[in-house]
Amino acid sequence: MTTRTEQLATQLKALADPVRMRLVALCRQGECSVSELTEVIGLSQPRVSQHLKQLCDAGILQRFRDGKWVFYRVTARRSSDGAARRRLLDLIPVDDAVFGRDISRLQELRGDLSTGVDQIERQGDRVLYKALVELTVTAQLGDLLDIGCGRGQILKLLGTRANRAVGVDIDSDATRLARTELLLAGLPNCSLRSGDMYRLPFNDAGFDTIILDDVVADAKHPVRALTEARRVLKPKGRLIVLLAVGERSPVELQRQLAEWSRTAGLRLAPARLVPKIDPEWLLSVATAPDSQSAAA
Repeated sequence: MTTRTEQLATQLKALADPVRMRLVALCRQGECSVSELTEVIGLSQPRVSQHLKQLCDAGILQRFRDGKWVFYRVTARRSSDGAARRRLLDLIPVDDAVFGRDISRLQELRGDLSTGVDQIERQGDRVLYKALVELTVTAQLGDLLDIGCGRGQILKLLGTRANRAVGVDIDSDATRLARTELLLAGLPNCSLRSGDMYRLPFNDAGFDTIILDDVVADAKHPVRALTEARRVLKPKGRLIVLLAVGERSPVELQRQLAEWSRTAGLRLAPARLVPKIDPEWLLSVATAPDSQSAAA
């Protein structure tokens, strides 16, 4: 048999077990920790870990560590056998009552921590989100990285239009809350990492669109943050910089951003004030000098 045939046989064998099928159905909803999966499935952690290992060995799930926690997710779409695996996983009946109860239990475990965000957003934030959508709707997002993602509001806003969306925040509590938000929003292509914007846990040139989510202006080393973001930006990618105006002068803030960008080797487009009258945000796009992308 060919390698692909042998791999398919391994995957079919892995999915033939009802417990392993339940685990996959849960991980298709988003990243799940070992403790969450153990609680939902109702078996001992060693037994659940054995099932998870078999699914990882078959290439159906991926295991990764984020801080002190271990998470599992469905293997990334762009792996070599991604299309075949998606067709296989699509055979899992999503309307099965057992899977439905498992997903409901997972949501209960995480709790609805959203606290009615849509209702408490400030007017300036709503205008900002509208401006972000307008900025990104004309160009494909591709692989999206949100640096300083907080509770994942921008990931929720743009995640459906990205191939994959990754949020990074140094605050592990923020990423925990964001995982809950993204699970409840039904965005399985979104992933969270605890990380430092000066040392991003990604390879070079990995993302088409990067958002620096209001982290530069108050950074101790803004040029280092921009330089690190440029490192993981693809050659024709776009770096979207959000800055809260606060008590600062928008003109001075834009001047500083332009200076930082030049030092970091980025070409910065003129900033957009959001809203135009009494602005609360600066929204600008940077590209690498050799990029041919349009900076809206």
